[in-house]
Amino acid sequence: MGDSLAMATDVLMPQLGESIAEGTIVRWNKAVGDHVDRDEPLFEISTDKVDAEIPSPVAGVLTEIRVSAGETAPIDAVVAVIGQAGGRPEPPGPMANAAGGAPTATGPPAVGGSVATPPGLSPLVRRLAREHDVDPAAIRGTGMGGRVTKADVLQYVERRSDGGRTPLTVMRRRIAEHMVASRRTAAHAHTVFDVDFTRAARLRDSRSAEYERAGAKLTWLSFVARAVVEALAETPVVNAALDGDAIVYYDDVGLGIAVALEDGLIVPVIKGAQAMSVLELSRAIVDLADRARTRRLAPGEVEGGTFTITNHGASGSIVGMPIINQPQLAILGVGAVQKRPVAVDDEIALRLRAYLTLAFDHRVIDGAVADRFVAAVGRRIEEFDESLL
Repeated sequence: MGDSLAMATDVLMPQLGESIAEGTIVRWNKAVGDHVDRDEPLFEISTDKVDAEIPSPVAGVLTEIRVSAGETAPIDAVVAVIGQAGGRPEPPGPMANAAGGAPTATGPPAVGGSVATPPGLSPLVRRLAREHDVDPAAIRGTGMGGRVTKADVLQYVERRSDGGRTPLTVMRRRIAEHMVASRRTAAHAHTVFDVDFTRAARLRDSRSAEYERAGAKLTWLSFVARAVVEALAETPVVNAALDGDAIVYYDDVGLGIAVALEDGLIVPVIKGAQAMSVLELSRAIVDLADRARTRRLAPGEVEGGTFTITNHGASGSIVGMPIINQPQLAILGVGAVQKRPVAVDDEIALRLRAYLTLAFDHRVIDGAVADRFVAAVGRRIEEFDESLL
């Protein structure tokens, strides 16, 4: 095989988190025969927890790809081989080829292929292409100098969808599996409360500038998150999990905040939320959401959740019926905060209000307990203690 191949380095599927057993390769950034620098992004993977770019462990030439884009491999499996510069590339094996799998007549090449990527792509365009499984090299750019733009990617995806079947992305498949498993596992029940946010609005308006100077944003979720962690202390069974025929109560609150992405959903977790001030919660919510949208979350930041909040009202939804994030026992949906006429002291008045929906596992949590929890959350929002700010 030659001296260069004798110095070959195996590239392994990394373990991104203790509970992760396998990963799916979404894209190869290099083709067989390409030079790669040490720590240069070599390929991208998607797990059931998080997506990540994987750097090359050494500098050299990519001599072999053993796991092609779209395929799943267990942790520590050899996915590629890197030889010394000047080494001869191995011919592609049966599992992979230089393009990550030949395209079929039913659609364009997948984004997982290692076809050369057009230069000058913006981070937004790269992310859109990855999320829609699109190879940027297959798109004719309309930007300056033939650069591929966001509009080019979206138009390409629309044309592809009109032309036939569009395969699910890795993230979409993971979400589908988790949602179906949750509905199959938990006895879902829901309760809805109408909560007044008028006081929270006044506090937000009076303290927002102060929070911005401290590097945070005082949002509706700031008030909801604080109210939730206090209410969980009153109703511990909501901050628990079912393990066989036993209920496991958590001492700490791992507060999951659902974040919508371009083509999916991820739930980063605020660890030890019960010990945080409103300012600290506000910082954590914004920080995790920003890094989730830019794919910069560490695997550990999407693990350890004990209760989840989903702010479906951000897109205008008034009432939602969320699905429980397993193995948790409940999830709180926050609807849009809107002005509505209500009766106040026998008179009609405009108030800022929102519907809070709790989805709970009726195997463990009874309706009366669920109602007591949401009522406690609502009461704390309506009578929010300004000293907490």
